Amino acid sequence: MGKKNKLKKFEDLHSYPHVYENQDPRNPGLTAQDNIRVDLKGKWNMAHFHNNYPITLELACGRGEYTVALAEAYPTKNYIGVDVKGARMWQGASISMQKGLSNAAFLRTRIEQADLFFGPGEVSEIWITFPDPFLRTSKSDKRLTSARFLSLYRNFLAPGALMHLKTDDSTLYEYTLHTLQADPACQIIYHNNDIYANPLEFEELRFKTHYEMEHLSDGRKIKYVRFRIN
Repeated sequence: MGKKNKLKKFEDLHSYPHVYENQDPRNPGLTAQDNIRVDLKGKWNMAHFHNNYPITLELACGRGEYTVALAEAYPTKNYIGVDVKGARMWQGASISMQKGLSNAAFLRTRIEQADLFFGPGEVSEIWITFPDPFLRTSKSDKRLTSARFLSLYRNFLAPGALMHLKTDDSTLYEYTLHTLQADPACQIIYHNNDIYANPLEFEELRFKTHYEMEHLSDGRKIKYVRFRIN
C-alpha cells in the first residue's frame, strides 16, 4: 500500500461520522469526526446509534466484513468493528457508509483498552473472526480468547453475553476450548472443527471474510466456537 493511499484512508476515517479513534494509547481517549474529543463509555446507544438495540462487537475486525454483513442482515442490532489497523478498517467503514447502515460503527483502538470505551453491561455479543493465533506459547496471553481477555470482556459484557470464535487455526481452536473448560463461569454452547462439512448450524456463519475465502481456497477447515460468559 502506497504511503499516499494510506494517508488518504486515514483522512477519510477522520471525516466519517461513524468512526471513532483512540489515537494515543499512552493517553487514551476517543476522537470522533474532525478529531473532536468524545466520551461514549456507557453511552453508545444514546449518543451514537440513537436507539436501544443490543450492541455487538467484532474484535480484530480487519476489513470489517463481518461487521458490515451482520449490520445489513440484522437491522435491529447495533454493530461495532474494533481494530487497531485503520487502513484495513477503512474498507468496512466506507462500505457501511455507502450502504447507509446506521447500525454499523467502527472503533480504532488496541483491544486491550476496549474496557475504557464501553460501560458495564453495555455489550451483548462479541464476534472474533480469524484473529492472530499467536502460535508461540510465550505469547498465548495475547490470544483474544485467553483468560486475560475473557477477564477484560467481563468489564463491559452483559450477563450471559454470547461470544463467537471463527478461525482456521487448530491451535487457537483447541486452546480456546481448554480455556473455556477451565473457567466455571463460561459455558460452551457449540463447537465444530469443520463447519462446512455439513449444513451450517447457525445462519450467521454464512458470511465469509476475505481471509476466510483465502483459507478455504487453500483447503483449510474453518472452526467455530459459540459460548457464553456467565
